[in-house]
Amino acid sequence: MKTTTKYVGLDVHKDTTVIAVAESGRAGEVRLYGEISSDLGALEKVLRKIGGEGTTLHVVYEAGPTGFVLYRRLQQLKIDCIVVAPTKTPSEKGLRQKTDRRDALMLARLHRAGELTAIHVPDAVDESIRDLTRARADAVHDLTRAKQRLKSFLLRQGYRYSGKANWSEAHQRYLRELVLPLPALKAVLEEYLLAITQTTERVQRLEDLLAVQVPLWRMYPAVQALMGLRGFQLTAAAVLVAELGDIRRFEHPRHLMAFLGLIPRENSTGTSRRQGSITKAGNAHARWILVEAVQHAFLPPKVSTQLTLRQQGLSTPARELSWKIQVRLHKRGWHLLHRGVMKPKVTVALARELAGFVWDVLRQVPVPRP
Repeated sequence: MKTTTKYVGLDVHKDTTVIAVAESGRAGEVRLYGEISSDLGALEKVLRKIGGEGTTLHVVYEAGPTGFVLYRRLQQLKIDCIVVAPTKTPSEKGLRQKTDRRDALMLARLHRAGELTAIHVPDAVDESIRDLTRARADAVHDLTRAKQRLKSFLLRQGYRYSGKANWSEAHQRYLRELVLPLPALKAVLEEYLLAITQTTERVQRLEDLLAVQVPLWRMYPAVQALMGLRGFQLTAAAVLVAELGDIRRFEHPRHLMAFLGLIPRENSTGTSRRQGSITKAGNAHARWILVEAVQHAFLPPKVSTQLTLRQQGLSTPARELSWKIQVRLHKRGWHLLHRGVMKPKVTVALARELAGFVWDVLRQVPVPRP
């Protein structure tokens, strides 16, 4: 039986999906199939009609707010599917019209030409841990905003805390004992304090959930390996591993640095070469964790009691590598500072180098397949 190949481009939205089909071959027809509901059942019915007997389908759609539910369903149906990043989809220069139909036709045409690069789609369990770490990050962000609102409110009323450390026990006791002249102002203060208490408890609940769920995760050996490095406790290590996934998909540490957006922008032509700030084009959560963890590089190298406990069970080469990373980052950080480089630039440079060390550490950890 003669088999045919069809390339299906999907422009997926919350309520509707536009479908385009490209026949195999360079001169094959590229046509618009139509618009359907974004319900999975409706899409399965349409794909059965497009496919038919003896037809192989290759489906593509762009990553977006609808997540990877569609991808996983097509994988269950044994239909080839890839998900591409919108920022990496080639587009015509000077294009002045952009519609759902044009996007679907373009995806089908580019997929047939082999010009699309698939992104990494995490396993459902891996994505659940990533969602848990991101929920914790959102709670921390809400806590920071709640504290800033309270400080701004008190500053407008002329109250300034003169203690040494904000949000210490002394500072919180000062806030609880503060007496405002009007009942309305006292009510506002109590509401802000209640919001801070509730958000703090939410952060703690999510951290407790991480402490329970992460040890049951198949990627926990990678988390343990990262916890052997200074600056990586359970939460930070889990965030980084959940965002990166299987490190073996990066063939070289430079690829990981580019994925994290830690490499400089470049606009070079001919003999002219111009480099700027970092691209910030990659995973913002993983980049944030690296920048936070590398702050320890400005302190003298040290194996603290907590780090010693986290390194229990690690091999001798792993502990030696952890110490080597500390010494290397500390030496380079102070060298750049003494040259007069601004501290934010030094921090980013150290985070980029730490990404290379993380790549090396995680490549040595055997992780079971999902």
